[in-house]
Amino acid sequence: MDFAQISNERKEQLRQISRLRGNRDIIVYASDSTKTAPNLIDYSDLLPFSDQLSNLNGEAIDIILETPGGFAEVVEDMVKLLRSRYEKVGIIIPGYCKSAGTIFTMAGDEILMGPMSAVGPIDAQVMFNNKRFSAEAFLEGLTKIKTEVLKKGRLNPAYIPMLQNLSPGEIQHCENAQTFSQRLVSQWLAKYKFKYWGTHETTGRSVTEEEKRRRAKKIASALCKQSKWLTHGRSIKIEDLEGLGLKITNFSTNQNLNDAIIRYYTLLRISFETNIYKIIETIDSQIYRFVVNPGIGGQPIPHGQQIAGIDFECPKCKEHFLIQLNLGKSEPLKPGHIPFPVEDNLFQCPKCGTQSNLSQFRLQIEAQTGKKIVKQETLP
Repeated sequence: MDFAQISNERKEQLRQISRLRGNRDIIVYASDSTKTAPNLIDYSDLLPFSDQLSNLNGEAIDIILETPGGFAEVVEDMVKLLRSRYEKVGIIIPGYCKSAGTIFTMAGDEILMGPMSAVGPIDAQVMFNNKRFSAEAFLEGLTKIKTEVLKKGRLNPAYIPMLQNLSPGEIQHCENAQTFSQRLVSQWLAKYKFKYWGTHETTGRSVTEEEKRRRAKKIASALCKQSKWLTHGRSIKIEDLEGLGLKITNFSTNQNLNDAIIRYYTLLRISFETNIYKIIETIDSQIYRFVVNPGIGGQPIPHGQQIAGIDFECPKCKEHFLIQLNLGKSEPLKPGHIPFPVEDNLFQCPKCGTQSNLSQFRLQIEAQTGKKIVKQETLP
């Protein structure tokens, strides 16, 4: 499929998910963690996220999330945007949703995950001496040093260089970051996720507001414990969350819904095989963010131009070739150029015979220009 076909099929799967979920509105926030790009949730996402939300007007919404994390402060603003418009919010996680993405997840009335889905710990990550690490691990380390000093009556000289570089403000920053993450999750769980939790399953007794707050605080504390999960990138699965006392909807038990979500996710990952690193979309609209503009030597393609080019290096003989791609209609072949192999995307090096698959270049340019790459015709 060309990029337009991939995009159309993505939209069709979103329509199917919406239908199966009772015709709810649906929005996607997804980023590709495999690219060297600004793929975290950050302040620049607020405007496009708000823009895509403005296209919707239903009473309930599902959000498909795929993210390595980002700024919890931005997540708070995004949740406020959602909750100002929707009483019912479902969070669908087809793949991974880590760190600040996990915090976002806890703002849903319903959390939908499958066997491949994973969230992550929410322990705040801080920078110190140009190194990123867990705020909780940092605070635990200081506590161990303090305990050792009290026990032995002296400070190990090995700790002195590190402690000399610390300020009370940095220690307080770590404590505040941890508190902020836990507070958001505990508040959102009690207010949103547990909103419809009316009775205890085992006893049938009514659930009190205080019980909801205690359960939410316990879950938030567990998700924030770096000592429990050991690494910030740890994958927390359905069974882990249920073990913490959180009810999760396993979408794989609904065959039709599972098929639609997995198909959408597959198409999403294929879309990220271009130079797109972030997609925010609804059924009828979308915003893409690109790493670079495609073109010869990485130069952008001017608006309205009918020809794109690839400066391609053979991976075996290292010979360079200029390959011409026609945008929308066939154009005369430029001097020194080779036609793009539209039929199969396979380019055979004229020098050494090595075959290379150029489908990724094709998808990048089609995604960037919105035009289909067409076959080179013999023109008069």
